[in-house]
Amino acid sequence: MAITTSAAPKKRKRRDKLYDFHTFAEKGCPIDPTGSFRHNIRIFLQECTEIENYTVEGMPTWRTTLRVYKNRELRVPLYTVEETVKHSPKPFCDDCISTGSEFRVLIFELYLKLEASFVSKRRYHLIIPGDDKWNDPLEDGVFDIHSHLLHGLIHCNGFGHLLCINGIEGGSKYLRGREIMDLWDRICTNLQTRKITVEDASKKHSVDVRLLYGVAYGHVWFGRWGYRFCRGSFGVTEYKYDRAIEMLSSLTLDQIIRDFGNTKQRQEIKRIIHRYRDLSETQLITIRDLLRFVLTLKSLAPAKGQPAMDASSASPVVQPLTRTAKHAPSFAKKKQVTYEEFAKTVAKMDSRWTTRTLEHAAKVIVDELKERESSKGGNGGIPRHELREATRQHIGNTGLLDFTMKFLNNVIVGTHFVGRSVNPSTRVYEYKIHELSNCALVNGTDGETGTEQLLAPALQAASDIYIDVVYLYTNVLLGYPELELVELASRTVLDSKHFVKEWPVTNEEDQSLRFICRVMPNLNELAYELKTELLPGELIVVPLQVTVDELKEAAQSAMRDTYCIMERFKVNEVESMEGMEDEEVPFGKIPEFQVRGSGIDWGTELRYEGGANNWTVKCECGALDDDGERMVACDICEVWQHTRCSGIDNVDAVPPFFVCARCNASLVPARTELGSQFECSELYGSLLLPLPAQLGLDLC
Repeated sequence: MAITTSAAPKKRKRRDKLYDFHTFAEKGCPIDPTGSFRHNIRIFLQECTEIENYTVEGMPTWRTTLRVYKNRELRVPLYTVEETVKHSPKPFCDDCISTGSEFRVLIFELYLKLEASFVSKRRYHLIIPGDDKWNDPLEDGVFDIHSHLLHGLIHCNGFGHLLCINGIEGGSKYLRGREIMDLWDRICTNLQTRKITVEDASKKHSVDVRLLYGVAYGHVWFGRWGYRFCRGSFGVTEYKYDRAIEMLSSLTLDQIIRDFGNTKQRQEIKRIIHRYRDLSETQLITIRDLLRFVLTLKSLAPAKGQPAMDASSASPVVQPLTRTAKHAPSFAKKKQVTYEEFAKTVAKMDSRWTTRTLEHAAKVIVDELKERESSKGGNGGIPRHELREATRQHIGNTGLLDFTMKFLNNVIVGTHFVGRSVNPSTRVYEYKIHELSNCALVNGTDGETGTEQLLAPALQAASDIYIDVVYLYTNVLLGYPELELVELASRTVLDSKHFVKEWPVTNEEDQSLRFICRVMPNLNELAYELKTELLPGELIVVPLQVTVDELKEAAQSAMRDTYCIMERFKVNEVESMEGMEDEEVPFGKIPEFQVRGSGIDWGTELRYEGGANNWTVKCECGALDDDGERMVACDICEVWQHTRCSGIDNVDAVPPFFVCARCNASLVPARTELGSQFECSELYGSLLLPLPAQLGLDLC
């Protein structure tokens, strides 16, 4: 059952529960639920939130207060709004329609692939509003705002969608996108969600980030957290997407210079390639090597006009990135990076640990760094997770350990500088120490604050580096000369916007069993509702010595609690256990089981997330279902197809009367058949032509 405001106190407590932004929702921090999402979210609301004394469009709202340090303590609100579908003005989920989930259904021994899911009873919105709204209550219409720092929606069956995320470049003054994404990923993992989808249509200026990151890293920005291809638009499959990424990333820089030899861009392309080759300590061979290196430089570089590098993303002790500096005079200058004694840094913070305790923890970490660097010969840094695991045996309190590591950057501990940076290859934070005697200090130590300044090579401003990124993106990835294969591959990647992360169901080390339970329709229901399919399956958590009767009860309760169509569902039998008595205990490990029953309400309007779902899609590009792109229906056959594939530009209005190519050909078959085919070939040729065989690539 849903948690309602009547079951909770009407007013928030005077003192909010405070949680650290960067550790909240880690395992055991503050909860470690072991059930399904529909149970875990209730525990989360009871243990980690405070009920607000207002509602959002009549929906109960809870608040979790997260504490983050950005030169000063900030308190970030994380709101959870429970939306009961029956009372919602928008009972169907548009994101489920465009993203889709593939389920297989057995009808008279024929397997069909359908794109539908049952309407879940409740949806949970997790929202961090923009910085300027942190002290204001949520208002009606909050679900339609796209400027939130975070907005995620999770159905009570554990399937959900990341709707928006906005960091520094999206308008936040304090929180970076990766910090917000880390928080979202920890919450999803802790609450045991099943699948989360995201539509990546993000742009930075004129650059589609999914294409830039796909070529540079082999995955989209969300791929850092395990999101992979879900489905493409315009008939793009995962195979086509993978081949397109592979083809684009393997373009060699020497080939690019040759192919641009007779173009007006040749000098600038050549200059950019040679410039970064001279800056790199490793050989840059392909466009992937180049883009990855340039993006790494950009992440380390300061914004224009800043006196030092961004401490949260780059190490203050930057080794020279050049073999020679003749092509980069701006790199020859020196800039000053400020260090402060660790004790003075933490003394300013409102911590439950004393400065002495934090100093001791820092010294333990530094000793471990010294030992690790000594064994590695002083090469490279120590990844954060390795350092954390190594010091846990000496610092038993993981909260103390995480708090200390968070402030070990640009600080002096004993006779060592401690710095933190992102490894450009693994994109993981690494810690490194330097002896004070090995670094040149600037005269004029600030006696009041105890800070000292270390000379480090300056980096070119990030905005200047990004100009080169945009030039490579525009001219190489989008405007490659005389090679349609590159254009087709880029279009394939751009037509892939939907990505998904799936959390596998595993049995934990406790006294419970976890199964995926699926409902098998009976023949009477199939005769009434031909769209019936196997549900994605519900997670059932039961005791080790569960009986058949208890298994039926658990499955029945889960289905009734999850889906509108299942409110009166009754389990009659469990597949493969028909001959067993209800009191018997089934033995053997089975990852999932199927049940049959009665009482499914096929008459309710709240059946499928797509509503009636009675349209037909059949487009020239191969699409057979709604993929979220703009479509038009033929006024004769009523079949939907993409406007782009029908020759209608996105900026043009749909004509009042539209006839598709198939119906047009059937109306005037003899005289126009060849002409229509020719026009169709010219119109769709760039989308449908197979790749040149001599190149050994086939995206189709």
